[in-house]
Amino acid sequence: MTTISCVKHLAISKNALPDCEPNPPVGCVLVKNGEIVSQGFTQAIGGNHAEVEALNTYNGEMQGVMAYVTLEPCAFVGRTPSCARTFVSVGVERVVVAMLDPDPRNNGKGIDILAEGGVEVDIGVEESAVSSFLSPYLGKS
Repeated sequence: MTTISCVKHLAISKNALPDCEPNPPVGCVLVKNGEIVSQGFTQAIGGNHAEVEALNTYNGEMQGVMAYVTLEPCAFVGRTPSCARTFVSVGVERVVVAMLDPDPRNNGKGIDILAEGGVEVDIGVEESAVSSFLSPYLGKS
């Protein structure tokens, strides 16, 4: 695992503020062959989530791509599509999630979608740092 990527997604998530509110400020980093190849953060409400922003700015093959995200990719369709389903459909091979989303529409459901879609998932990497940053923003949307 790339430690810099775990720290990087947290730094990127701060770029979402204040425009993303009431959604939580989420960051996503795509890594291939140990190198950061793309990154994104949650846009203003109704705009793309961090995962989609990162995917939209990536131009390469998906084989070998890992995603590091501060918060569990969403399982549900609202103003935007399900990020978990998007990761599965484009072929992201592994997703490293700092913390589960306590929103009852997610809360493990995004992880289940990823796992059922054949995506390797790691949960809890840099969780304490991410949780202390994200906690004030969770439950607002």
